[in-house]
Amino acid sequence: MRKVIITGATSMVGSAIIEACLEKKIDRIYAIIREGCVKRERIPKDNRIIIIECDIDKYYRLPELINENCDVFYHIAWSVTGSKRNEDILGQSKNIQYTLNALDIAHKLGCKKFVGAGSQAEYGPLNIEKINENSMEKPIQPYGIAKYAAGKLGMEEAKRIGIDFFWVRIFSIYGKYDKPTTMISSTVRKILAGEKASFTKAEQKWDYLYASDAGKAFVEIGEKADGYNTYNLGSGVARPLFEYINIIKDNIDKKAIIGIGDLPYPNNAIMNLCADITRLRKDTGWKPVVNFEEGIKLFIDEVKAKWEQNERADKNLKVPLN
Repeated sequence: MRKVIITGATSMVGSAIIEACLEKKIDRIYAIIREGCVKRERIPKDNRIIIIECDIDKYYRLPELINENCDVFYHIAWSVTGSKRNEDILGQSKNIQYTLNALDIAHKLGCKKFVGAGSQAEYGPLNIEKINENSMEKPIQPYGIAKYAAGKLGMEEAKRIGIDFFWVRIFSIYGKYDKPTTMISSTVRKILAGEKASFTKAEQKWDYLYASDAGKAFVEIGEKADGYNTYNLGSGVARPLFEYINIIKDNIDKKAIIGIGDLPYPNNAIMNLCADITRLRKDTGWKPVVNFEEGIKLFIDEVKAKWEQNERADKNLKVPLN
């Protein structure tokens, strides 16, 4: 039997990994979520999935909660994310210890492999055509610095205790359960709502990967990679942001007004962000299968369906007064 553990199981990436595991016919999936998690419904109803509520600072409880050896530990959970992720430096520093704790628990549960979620933020504003795993790491924000430290220290500890370790530096992922504040998500929602979306000149070249492809990449690493390695995860293709924006507009309303050039570029703007995925493809055989034109249609349909669901729920809550 193949058994895996996934922390951060209700995040966009965690959910995608679960879907990929089900597709791969993994026998048992331990989905670790926060205590009282309101996103619990994101986890599919499947007999192979066992949901465990355990906060990231209490992972020492996992051996007694799982109580059997597993094969792969996917560590996606990360405390302090979103808009506050670069303000809470102490919180970010704790994530380094949480990652090392998760690695220790993986070892205690007999896992042969540990696959952690890193970030392109570990490279900092390199502004080169393609970033490979040998590119210079120059993180300048607390989030990227903490991810970098967690990955480097985790790899050294994994070598010491004898468990394969893979650190996956995620570039830009979009799709099901994307946060509403991302460029793609906010643009889709504003155009659907008939609002004007404003941007910089949007000349930056960006690399976007659909969430289902990301989930499959993690699983392929857990299944096929060996040893100790860092992998960049993206589509491997970069296009100017204005191209993505126009594709979104054309799929919703070709007459929609968008303000490309309305906003100034921020300080230290990254103008080139593209992942070199050569190593990942070579070691696992994985490659993305959903291009942006296909992925954005799926995402727009998901947003529309969610809005319609919320509207129906609101109507059902409105009870007429006698």
